[in-house]
Amino acid sequence: MPLTREQIAKRISQEVQPNYVVNLGIGIPTLVANYIPESMGVMLQSENGLLGIGPFPLENEVDADLINAGKQTVTAVKGASFFSSSDSFAMIRGGHVDLTVLGAMQVDQEGNIANWMIPGKMIKGMGGAMDLVAGAQRVIVAMQHTDKDGTPKLLKKCTLPLTGVKCIKKIVTDFGVLDITPQGFVLIEHAPDLSPEQVVSATGASVEISKECRPMKI
Repeated sequence: MPLTREQIAKRISQEVQPNYVVNLGIGIPTLVANYIPESMGVMLQSENGLLGIGPFPLENEVDADLINAGKQTVTAVKGASFFSSSDSFAMIRGGHVDLTVLGAMQVDQEGNIANWMIPGKMIKGMGGAMDLVAGAQRVIVAMQHTDKDGTPKLLKKCTLPLTGVKCIKKIVTDFGVLDITPQGFVLIEHAPDLSPEQVVSATGASVEISKECRPMKI
């Protein structure tokens, strides 16, 4: 069986280092916060001007004025800072975000990512994703390996409008963990209930299976 959204997030949390500044995108990425121990001193950053995002509030703790970039109500941890959106993007563009985790509609073997627009459908805009893929020190994609019809979302070449070019090095899906190298996709971990060959067959591009490929530890 493929992994759940929560299991994808838990695996990505293993990539977070102590004292990192981390930006989490909408969807699966927001779940990563649930698996980062407080003792690590990680500070979560939001594009709308908050460094130090806390847990989602209980119903009686909701403050409608305290939201993240996805307009979800949040809390702030002790020592949090509030600032303008322009300062927030200066932080991102200046390379001060250690890690960003983003969702994606497509990623291809060159490390290109498409995550903001499906032509013909209503969109709100690209948001901060374009700046994050260009300015963050490291970008990890959290996504489903295929769509609801089983069509691969990891491709030889993205067919949707791009968010960033050659900026993705690691992808964590419900099927496994893949690195993107100059030679293309390399499978380094697979979901415990799937074989490496099943992951390869569900991918819309060539995949090299690493000699050290192992089941994901979740």
